[in-house]
Amino acid sequence: QVQLVESGGGLVQPGGSLRLSCSASGGVFSYSTMAWYRQAPGKSRVLVATISTGGSTNYADSVKGRFTISRDNAKNTVYLQMNSLKPEDAATYYCNLDGSGWRGGLYWGQGTQVTISS
Repeated sequence: QVQLVESGGGLVQPGGSLRLSCSASGGVFSYSTMAWYRQAPGKSRVLVATISTGGSTNYADSVKGRFTISRDNAKNTVYLQMNSLKPEDAATYYCNLDGSGWRGGLYWGQGTQVTISS
């Protein structure tokens, strides 16, 4: 059973930074593509960033140059460094694990809330 636990959310002022973490247990982390999604109130969940098993990254246009996704396979953890935060970045951020590389499924964390306010 794969479990994903996010942490690092909180309240930050516009222009500030946060680093989200997602710790995985179960499955085969190093063979999994990892991603961060976010969902603002009343809106659909959208993709923020992905990182492949080989470390290749992709970002939504809205966060390019400000957010960085990374992974530590030794710790089974994926990170999202968020800099220059804007009010529109406020959302619940969800970690996603794609286990298709080892015949697993798609798994989600419980989410961590990011609030941007001065």
